[in-house]
Amino acid sequence: MTMRAAVFNSYGAPDVLYVTDVPRPSPARGEVLVRVAASSVNGGEIMGRQGRLKAVTGRKFPQRMGIDFVGKIVEIGDGVVDLPVGEQVWGALNERGGLGAAAEYVTVSADQLAPAPAGLAAAEAVSLLSGGSTALAALRDAARLRPGERLLVRGAAGGVGSVAVQVGKMLGAHVTGLVNTASAGFVRDLGADEIIDYRTPARELDTFDVIFDTRGTDLSSFRSRLARGGRMVTIAFDIDHIVRSIGSILWSSLHGVSRVRLFFGHPDRALLADVARAVADGSLRPVVDTIYPLERIDAAHAHLEAGGVRGKIVINVAAEATEQDPFNGV
Repeated sequence: MTMRAAVFNSYGAPDVLYVTDVPRPSPARGEVLVRVAASSVNGGEIMGRQGRLKAVTGRKFPQRMGIDFVGKIVEIGDGVVDLPVGEQVWGALNERGGLGAAAEYVTVSADQLAPAPAGLAAAEAVSLLSGGSTALAALRDAARLRPGERLLVRGAAGGVGSVAVQVGKMLGAHVTGLVNTASAGFVRDLGADEIIDYRTPARELDTFDVIFDTRGTDLSSFRSRLARGGRMVTIAFDIDHIVRSIGSILWSSLHGVSRVRLFFGHPDRALLADVARAVADGSLRPVVDTIYPLERIDAAHAHLEAGGVRGKIVINVAAEATEQDPFNGV
């Protein structure tokens, strides 16, 4: 039995991606098989496809694409008792299993899934998945953002930053978005209290209690804008200047109270359920930039590389899915 999946056979530009038939997986013990309705494109996948993460991705081909997904359980493995067939779920793959969510089916450990938010199309739900889980864990749990504190979101219009703005407001912070001015209205509409042009030198910025960084560059300069007792969390590092980037993070850990933490989200069921509750109570709303069919995943990658994205670029895997019935045929 086969399925459609996005793969590539060499590192390079977006056009190395193509969709082909691959074997359909079967769930092992503790896993479920999900028919995928939608996935999304993430920055780490771009770097992986470009060959900038070879130490992690290796040189064995073909390689797959896709981290997060929304879909429906169609088969359960032994030992799974609390997620029935037919359950509409969302989840994410981890580094142990590799990528592969940009496909018609995916197997995943049951503890990496949770019921998907009700009332959202699959494309809407997946736009909140990785950003919501990353931002919530980083700001609530790692940075311990408190009501009334000043939060700077760097890259506030992007797939993760746009959700971080909403999470910051949900947690009661005064949120400043650092963005291209063309996206100012979009970020204000998400709840940002202030907007600053991203080209403003860090030294000219005010101080903040928490800085949420999605870029990974010039970390030392932004760290200098932390108020006394301030915390900075970055979800990226500058791959082109990796020694300097990692060095800044390590130096901050050894010297001074204003520490920069490199944070990678690995959502589990509890965290995904927290995000779903935030969607249900209206604290988080979808942030979809553009939806591409699976067959045009190369165009989706090119779009993200070109920049200027507002929210998430989504891959519609199930061509039958609609806003009225997001899991139709899935």
